[in-house]
Amino acid sequence: MAKAKSGSIPKGTKEDPWQLKTPPGTSEYIMYKEEDILVCKVGSTTLHYQWRCLEDCAAMLKKHGDWMELGSADEQKPAKDGTAEAWARSPQNPVKGWYGLKKGFRGRFGMYVPPLMEVLGMVELEHNPRNNRMRVK
Repeated sequence: MAKAKSGSIPKGTKEDPWQLKTPPGTSEYIMYKEEDILVCKVGSTTLHYQWRCLEDCAAMLKKHGDWMELGSADEQKPAKDGTAEAWARSPQNPVKGWYGLKKGFRGRFGMYVPPLMEVLGMVELEHNPRNNRMRVK
C-alpha cells in the first residue's frame, strides 16, 4: 500500500498524493484526484485520465472474469488486442474512446492506472519484469 512519509495512508490530493511504482517496480510516480480528473505525474511529465476510469475498469474486469494483460503503450503506438490499454482507448468502452485526456499523452493507462487500483483494493496486480496482468478482487 502506498504510504505517506508520516506512515499514514495518502488522501490522494495534490498536497497528499498517492506515491506509486509501476507494475515492474522500476519507476516511481504520484497520482491524485483533482475534481473529476486523475492526475499522474511521472518526473516532469503530467498525464490526465478521467476519474471514472477506475470504476469502469473494475467493472470491465469483473465481466472479463480472469486475468488481463496490462499492455501499456504510448498514445502513438497501437495497443495489443485484449489488454487493459486497448480497452482504455476503445470505442466500445463506456466513454467511447480514450480515458486519457491530454492529446499526445493519452496512453500508458496500463502502466499507471493499475497500481492505483491495487492500492485502492480494487484489483490484484502482478509485479513481474514484463507482461504484467491484473484481475478484479
